[in-house]
Amino acid sequence: MKGKALEGLRVLEFGSFISAAYCCKLLADFGAEVIKVEEPRRGDETRWYGPFLDNVPHPEKSGLFLYLNTNKLGITLNPKLATGKEIFKKLIKEVDIFVENNPPQMMKNLGLDYESLKKENPQLIMTSITPYGQTGPYRNYKGYCINASALGGMSTCIGEQDREPLTPPL
Repeated sequence: MKGKALEGLRVLEFGSFISAAYCCKLLADFGAEVIKVEEPRRGDETRWYGPFLDNVPHPEKSGLFLYLNTNKLGITLNPKLATGKEIFKKLIKEVDIFVENNPPQMMKNLGLDYESLKKENPQLIMTSITPYGQTGPYRNYKGYCINASALGGMSTCIGEQDREPLTPPL
């Protein structure tokens, strides 16, 4: 096969845990150049989830983190600081797609929401992955398998009436 399907596409990822990282992993696996942004000292939450090599927790040896971030480039910066925000906006000018999964309103509070970023890059495609959207009464709720199953109606057909709700088997 000559080249990959998404070769030449540039993606910026700014999020933590699984949804944004997995989305961008798929893009990277198909040839997109993905740059993952992590905040200093904190990094991605998955750095602290196992399995770990020799069962010894270490942020550079998390099997989950390594799996989700294969084929990606990385940068550490703090977009809450002026210098970090400036670097972030320079990166936005150079990418085609921006993927984030931060709590609703966080990007707006940082001045890095779509309305602000499209001024830096009018061709930018942005996706915000949240369990319940950016607006509405549930926007600030955290999403877990159990409540996604319940809201989708799946919990009504799993388990029995006289016990706690269950999530679907993986």
